[in-house]
Amino acid sequence: MNCIIVDDEPLARAEMRSLINETSKTEILGEFSNAPSALDFLKTNDVDLIFLDIEMPMVTGLEFAEMLPGQSLIIFTTAYAQYALKSYELDAIDYLLKPIEKQRLEKAVNKALLYKELLSKDTVKNTIESNTKDFLFIKADRRYYKINFTDIKFIEGLKDYVVIYTQHQKLITAMNLKTIHQKIPSDSFVRVSKSYVVNIDYIDSFDNHNIYINDSEIPLGEVYKTAFFVRYSGGSLNPE
Repeated sequence: MNCIIVDDEPLARAEMRSLINETSKTEILGEFSNAPSALDFLKTNDVDLIFLDIEMPMVTGLEFAEMLPGQSLIIFTTAYAQYALKSYELDAIDYLLKPIEKQRLEKAVNKALLYKELLSKDTVKNTIESNTKDFLFIKADRRYYKINFTDIKFIEGLKDYVVIYTQHQKLITAMNLKTIHQKIPSDSFVRVSKSYVVNIDYIDSFDNHNIYINDSEIPLGEVYKTAFFVRYSGGSLNPE
């Protein structure tokens, strides 16, 4: 997998370059101090992954992410935690707070590698064929996969796809999150952000900002927070 670094601070770019080289899983194609120069590069180069700072002159990282062409994946890198929820609304793979730890970077890169692999498997042909009150069928590779609703831990929206996380596998299909949410039981599954629907039976813990299912950390959107607390705790807990 290849990548580029977009950050207006030279020291931050150097630190990111050193961390990426230590992971040895990505090839750095270029480094850019501003979003317009990175966008020019993307017009003639295919880039798998972009490490993107947020607070930059001319065009912010969030504005840049909204105008990105193609299927480039984004990992935001910033010193400011307040942009986290907005970054996930832009289908970011991950959100890394500076100073970035090597282990945390490796986790983010591994997630990006997983999505790149899933997206390379001709998933545009994967479709949800039918559903019942207990399961749905996904057609992939000329086969029908039966997915029991009780096996689904959570569903993540990513660009024009959804990734279904079950106890045993991950399946990706061309569908938006709103559509698949309408096909699964509302008594078990709840929308918790623009990018996630979770099965409440698998929730291990949560706080005012995140939901934790096994080793997955799922952001809890401000718009959905109050409804989630009422739904999950019967109104006995306060999101504030």
